[in-house]
Amino acid sequence: MTDLRRRFVEQLRRHGAPLTPELAAAFASVPREIFVADGFQRRDGTWAEPGTAGFLETVYQDEVLVTKVHGRTPVSSSSQPSLMAVMLSALDVSAGHRVLEIGAGTGYNAALLSAVGAEVTSIDVQADVADRARAALTRAGVEKVRVIAGDGYAGAPGQRFDRAIVTVGVAGVSPHWLQQTGPGPIVVPVEHAGTHPVLAVRGTMDGPVTATVVCPSGFMTAAGPLTAQHARAHPHPVPAESLATFAETAPARWEQPLDPYEYRDLWYAAGVWHTRATQAALPGRDGSTLTLLDETGTGGAAILPDGSVMAGGGGAQRYTAEAVEVLDRWDAANRPPMQAWRITLERAGDPDTPIWCPAAWELAR
Repeated sequence: MTDLRRRFVEQLRRHGAPLTPELAAAFASVPREIFVADGFQRRDGTWAEPGTAGFLETVYQDEVLVTKVHGRTPVSSSSQPSLMAVMLSALDVSAGHRVLEIGAGTGYNAALLSAVGAEVTSIDVQADVADRARAALTRAGVEKVRVIAGDGYAGAPGQRFDRAIVTVGVAGVSPHWLQQTGPGPIVVPVEHAGTHPVLAVRGTMDGPVTATVVCPSGFMTAAGPLTAQHARAHPHPVPAESLATFAETAPARWEQPLDPYEYRDLWYAAGVWHTRATQAALPGRDGSTLTLLDETGTGGAAILPDGSVMAGGGGAQRYTAEAVEVLDRWDAANRPPMQAWRITLERAGDPDTPIWCPAAWELAR
């Protein structure tokens, strides 16, 4: 193990990644740089290539590495390693397990699965991405991984798996994955209030299908039937330039603002209780904010980490009241973490290409 990868594993532990000895050994042994051989986009928009100053040091940071863009939109990446560790831990893979992976990305996630002894079939809708992942896996000497270019909605017809993991944001779960994985679990980021919390899903292709929340996350969005609209779909995230002017309409309720994880817990609950909850970039504020978006898509009310509310547009007063109600309900429920919710999924989408989508929630007692 190189010093870079040793420090990498230590960094993942500091960031709270649940590393079993087997998973730690995988991160320590798999050379991530092989899977970004064509480089990646830096935060400033420039392209980092192998051999340039700081390339390896950045590769072994706990950061997303964007490896393909369409215009200005990222369309493929190597996910944040600590998030990968959380998802792989939830997958609970043992040597000999057969794993279906939807979204090959760079191939790095499949290589980690192989390092813990899994046999992987990885599917990516982008043929060039699949080709690069396949080539990287070959260069790295990774065995027992097959990469297929195709629509991940169908999974791998005629095959059976012990587990499935999805590395792209979806609106719901394909019944084909449920059929091919038996009891599961399927670890999958499913859209909720403009983000993609990771769920552990279990069930059969004909139901019932249930899930628990693993962790918060944000992923690039899939294409095709996996993005179908459904009764509980939330509005898409909103950029700052689309919003009316927002001003404070309710004061802060907490002297100590919520930390990022608590804020995500509130955000998840808001998405359960309000179908217009999403994320928005408020003018003049850094980062994304939990927002109850009005029907015009330009106004509504934003809930800040200190419990204050900012609102704008014609329905500002009504949406402020609804935001305050969300805050009251979350406080009254003793600020439940997102992992406390138990989810029931229902069949939705196009009848010819249905998906199982979150439809009902209850708090664990």
